Amino acid sequence: MSLNRIFDIAGSAMSAQSMRLNTTASNIANADTASSSTDEVYRARKPVFAAIQQSVMDKGFPSSNSNMAFTDTPGSQGVEVKGIVESDAPLDMRYQPDHPMANDDGYVMYPNVNVVEEMTDMMSASRSFQTNVDVMDAAKTMMQRILTLGQ
Repeated sequence: MSLNRIFDIAGSAMSAQSMRLNTTASNIANADTASSSTDEVYRARKPVFAAIQQSVMDKGFPSSNSNMAFTDTPGSQGVEVKGIVESDAPLDMRYQPDHPMANDDGYVMYPNVNVVEEMTDMMSASRSFQTNVDVMDAAKTMMQRILTLGQ
C-alpha cells in the first residue's frame, strides 16, 4: 500500500465520521420535538457504512509465486456512506392532555431518540475522526522522512 492511498482511505473515513456526527447532532437537536401523530414525529437517523473493497473479493489476493505485488491489488479503498436509515424503535408516547400538540386521547408523540446513546455515538465518531487525523499526520511525517533519506 502506498502512502498516498493512506490519505484516500483516512479521508474517506473522516468524511463518513463527519456524516455520523451530523446525523447524531440532528438527532439530539430533535430529541424533544413533539407531535400529535405518529406520521409527523421525528425518528432517529443512523448512517450505514460499507467498506469499499469489493474489487479485492473479485480478484483475490496474489499468491506467493505470483508476480503481482500487494501494492498492485485494488485493496481496501476506504469507507462509504451507503445511506441514512430511520430507527424503527418505538416512539415515546407521553400522556399530556394539556399540551397543545396532544391528540384526541391526550397523548403527545416524542421521537425515539435516546440522548445518552446519541452522546456516546458522538464521542465515538469524534474519536474515530481524530484517529484518522492522527493516521494522516503519521503518513505525512513518514513521507517527509522519506524525502530526507537522500540527503
